[in-house]
Amino acid sequence: MSTWIWVVFALATGIGLFWTLHQLIAKGNWSYFIYFLAAYLPFYITGLSLTYLSTESVAAVTVFQSIKELVVGSAVLVALVYQKNPLDYRVRLQPTDWCMGGLLLLGTLYLLIPLGDATFLNKALYFKGMIIPGLIYFLGRNTQFNREEIRSLFVLIFGITISAFLLNLVEEFVLNAHLQQFTGYPRYNQIINGLEPSGNFGLTWTFETQAVTKRLASFFSDPLELASSVLLGFTAGLIWFLTSKKDYRWFYLLVMVCSVGSLVFSASRAAFGAFFLLLFFVALVFRLYKVLGIGLALLLTFTVYILFFASEELYYFVLDTLTFENSSSAGHVLEWVTALESMIAEPLGIGLAMSGNASSVSDALRVGGENQFLIYGVQLGWLGMLLYVLLLGFGIYYCIAVFYTSPYKSVARIAFVGGVVKFGLLLPLFTANVEIYTYVSWITWWMVGYSVRQYSILHFESPSHDSTQEMSTL
Repeated sequence: MSTWIWVVFALATGIGLFWTLHQLIAKGNWSYFIYFLAAYLPFYITGLSLTYLSTESVAAVTVFQSIKELVVGSAVLVALVYQKNPLDYRVRLQPTDWCMGGLLLLGTLYLLIPLGDATFLNKALYFKGMIIPGLIYFLGRNTQFNREEIRSLFVLIFGITISAFLLNLVEEFVLNAHLQQFTGYPRYNQIINGLEPSGNFGLTWTFETQAVTKRLASFFSDPLELASSVLLGFTAGLIWFLTSKKDYRWFYLLVMVCSVGSLVFSASRAAFGAFFLLLFFVALVFRLYKVLGIGLALLLTFTVYILFFASEELYYFVLDTLTFENSSSAGHVLEWVTALESMIAEPLGIGLAMSGNASSVSDALRVGGENQFLIYGVQLGWLGMLLYVLLLGFGIYYCIAVFYTSPYKSVARIAFVGGVVKFGLLLPLFTANVEIYTYVSWITWWMVGYSVRQYSILHFESPSHDSTQEMSTL
């Protein structure tokens, strides 16, 4: 059965890759690379697991691993080739450009200098994980999409969100097991990543709660990636619900329900916190002060329930989480302390591939690794962490500014989703290496880049410059 599923995955990937490269090379639609990434990245690790399970070939796994880089690299090359007059290219850099460029230049420097104990190969692999999101951001900075092209991207996001929840239902009520228990995930981790199976389900500890109940991941790599990724689906459904005619709102409500359902199945406390942080931010953006009041009332109600009516097990679970006495929470604190001690001792950093949970980081060398800000701080020093913080801050600002000022509904939707999801992910960034969750990370960096382009058009260029858009006000 798994072999047939892998054949379907391989055929779908091949057809998608052929269509994408045809659009890029034959038609010059290099911006269409984002469609392939939106459809491929959610299934990436599951596809690799099935590939090894079906072929037992490391070479075959390597081929599928390289596809995403092939698509992004091809898009960059085609974009350069189709730039007819490179010398006439108008450069108006925004703070996000400086921060992203500075972070990548710093990463390049740390790749080349002999700093840290990681091998050059591991440094290069880690740097690849840094530069690809940067390239996607700069491709977004140069993308011109019309309303229908933007709609197509959202259709893919909606499809991924609904499909993930439906598979969660199958895992919970039909299989009564994780999908990863059937896809060869443990064997893939063992052979490709050098990670031995762990936990009561033979996967990793991430797939279970302290009460030894399942945390589901659907077709994503693990429950934490699912939890972060459904925030993208929820936010996309929300903005379409708020900006569409009533006749179509039921579908976007369905997308939001599926997002929340997958969030529950993932059982991620950080993602739950991010979800409410996201709602709070949305209420501020839309000036829905009644929603803020309702949110505070719900929080108060939840607090009263936990204090006076909840079971003893739930009460102590919440209490231990808030006081960091829960083993998982305590583990995060220990990782933070270790990372901060390293940053204080080595303010310029200790080199690439020395922190974080990326596959290129050796367990023997890892310093910290469960806080995206500190991961950059440990490796690239305080300057690297500062650049990353500023990049996020400016990115969120420009997205929301475009949402408020763009006369195009489709553009405003992209900006809203990019800004709100980046804001919502701030909390998970403190407890996870979120940038390795390629689906939500790469898609939102593209959205940030696209929004910064629109900001430049709105404030520094003629309104008619981006003539591909169709006028439609919010």
